[in-house]
Amino acid sequence: MFADRAKISVKSGKGGDGHVSFRHEKYVPAGGPDGGDGGRGGDVIFVVDEGLNTLVDFRNRRKYKAGDGEPGGKKNCRGKDGKDIVLKVPPGTVIKEAESGQVIVDMSGDNREVVLLKGGRGGSGNQHYATSTMQAPMYAQPGRPAKELDLLLELKVIADVGLVGLPNVGKSTFLARVTNARPKIANYHFTTLNPNLGVVDLDDTNGFVIADIPGLIEGASQGVGLGHEFLRHIERTKVLIHIVDVAGTEGRDPIEDIHAINRELHAYNPEIARRPQVIAANKIDVIFDRDESALNAIKAEFEPKGIPVYPISAVSGEGVRELLYHVNDLLQGLGQEITIFEPEYNEETAFLQDSDVPCTVEYDRENREYVVEGPKVEKMLGYTNLDSEKGFSFFQSFLKSSGILEQLEKLGIEDGDTVRMYGHSFDYYK
Repeated sequence: MFADRAKISVKSGKGGDGHVSFRHEKYVPAGGPDGGDGGRGGDVIFVVDEGLNTLVDFRNRRKYKAGDGEPGGKKNCRGKDGKDIVLKVPPGTVIKEAESGQVIVDMSGDNREVVLLKGGRGGSGNQHYATSTMQAPMYAQPGRPAKELDLLLELKVIADVGLVGLPNVGKSTFLARVTNARPKIANYHFTTLNPNLGVVDLDDTNGFVIADIPGLIEGASQGVGLGHEFLRHIERTKVLIHIVDVAGTEGRDPIEDIHAINRELHAYNPEIARRPQVIAANKIDVIFDRDESALNAIKAEFEPKGIPVYPISAVSGEGVRELLYHVNDLLQGLGQEITIFEPEYNEETAFLQDSDVPCTVEYDRENREYVVEGPKVEKMLGYTNLDSEKGFSFFQSFLKSSGILEQLEKLGIEDGDTVRMYGHSFDYYK
């Protein structure tokens, strides 16, 4: 079964909690704190595997989780780090945030390995909290929480040239002739279900990758048939070869066939429809008495629009060489860069927009400090590196946008007062 789309959930590992303990040695009556740090939670890592060409493995399993970090122990023993989880995907896989559909990363080009979610940092043991005035701290920092995302994986094949056309016009036969691909070929009135790729080798040149893009029938851009499932594979191609049955063996008008497919391309993505296109007028070997009226009509319709028409026979190979060299010349003029889909999803912005999770802001009279708690705050701390300037700036933006600063001011907070959030203590300054 071919699978080019999958929805999964991934979760990194939680950081291990710091430990509270004290030295107990025979001749040391007042041993100091020796609680160890918690281990780091495991990361969620995506890597490209050249041996894969589908996402079918993700159809059988939907949830993936890295290992949690172990808690710290006595005698300054650090907890063991959680095990990373490595997910292998075929080249050309685009990873999106499921709800928004925004691109997180495109596993193409130089993106061979990506740490998508980092595990939570381990909490500090009580040995770190000893001071001259508090030599026996009973507190250790909890591990940072895990991160979790719902993902949409989409495979967009990496090919220089895409073959388009209605079913049964000879795309699979053409691909089999010009490449090492071996697609199934039969006189079906429905469409190939798998996008087939092959490499075209030409003398004195590097050649190119070509793909038979299936699913293109009228209404494909609206999702009719398998339209949406396969139109995405055209998005990386630089040149389109539009194969048409010039002999009309199916009783269709070849000119109208070309217009019909171009309408679907434009409806799906106008930018794709503007890419260089070459018409391969196929099946000239079965034109009765070589009546070229249909071929001449196609040339008259499209060549004035800058779309060249090449008469070919995918069965005999007639005209194929000339077509391929023309396509190769087009590619040389367009450059070798792969189309990479730029990241759109911003983890920090998405978190700030999540304003539905409540938090509490209270004053602790016994310890004379302000306490901010709630799942939203805990999640924010897990997502943020407070040791970096960018992370701390994000933290301040969060406090303001979530209304926490406003609530603190209503409670009467003043410069120099302490604010505690899940083991973190901050001095407040307006």
